[in-house]
Amino acid sequence: MSTRQASACGKIILSGEYAVVFGYPGIAIPSQHQLTAMWEPGTGPLTIEWDELSANPEWESYLRQIVLLCGNPTGRLTIDNSIPLQRGMGSSTALVVAVTRAILGDDARERALAIEDEVNPGHSGLDFAVICENQPLAFRKGLPPQPAAIDLSFLNHATLIDTGKPDQTTPELVTWVKERERDLKDAFVLIGQCTEALLVGEHPMTVFPDHHRAQLALGVVPDHVHELILEIEHAGGAAKVIGAGGKTGGGGMVIAIHAHSEQVQSIAHRRTLGIWKAK
Repeated sequence: MSTRQASACGKIILSGEYAVVFGYPGIAIPSQHQLTAMWEPGTGPLTIEWDELSANPEWESYLRQIVLLCGNPTGRLTIDNSIPLQRGMGSSTALVVAVTRAILGDDARERALAIEDEVNPGHSGLDFAVICENQPLAFRKGLPPQPAAIDLSFLNHATLIDTGKPDQTTPELVTWVKERERDLKDAFVLIGQCTEALLVGEHPMTVFPDHHRAQLALGVVPDHVHELILEIEHAGGAAKVIGAGGKTGGGGMVIAIHAHSEQVQSIAHRRTLGIWKAK
């Protein structure tokens, strides 16, 4: 068997965090960031080459769990990744998709979904859908995802700001939110309304502030991240957390929009936060 390579994109959730778990609509788009897995069959125990493991050793056990669920092949597995890890951009799901494709082939979607269910319990399905399809999707739990025909030109004025790694994992946060489902209904409804507004053409600049307030009500925006978003709003922009967020620690990645993106970048630099291109 010859060497096989496969890639998967990251994702940016424009609307729907947590609400999609409870049946409300969401929208996600692929990011330009990619994770590539290359499997070279061989003899002996599987060896892994991934430069990021030295700084993120916990990812090796996660990766080996995926490999085991793919049949525990032998040889060498090399990972090349540009998706920020544990920042709400789909790195864990992209790893599932890319590794499963590299080991089992490009037509292994059903197996990849089963592995995603195993290693990321409680996931909504939104990340998996947009990463597999590599196109903007509107998603509602229990229904097939649909292409989202939205104008993405706003990404030309968008900046991704790294607010740091959350203290909680996504499954922990999903469980915590589920425990408070009844008390959070108003926030879920507002997030669903934000999704519908984007789908009918409303600009994210006017939608993101409401979405941010809903995420704040969910309790997944740490104080320092809320302060960052308020500063961006006061400067004439809009911003929101694009993933699970966190109760404490960092909030993962924030997407910020401003007609003059250098103003957002200046705010991030003053706070010594890393920035990434959204497009």
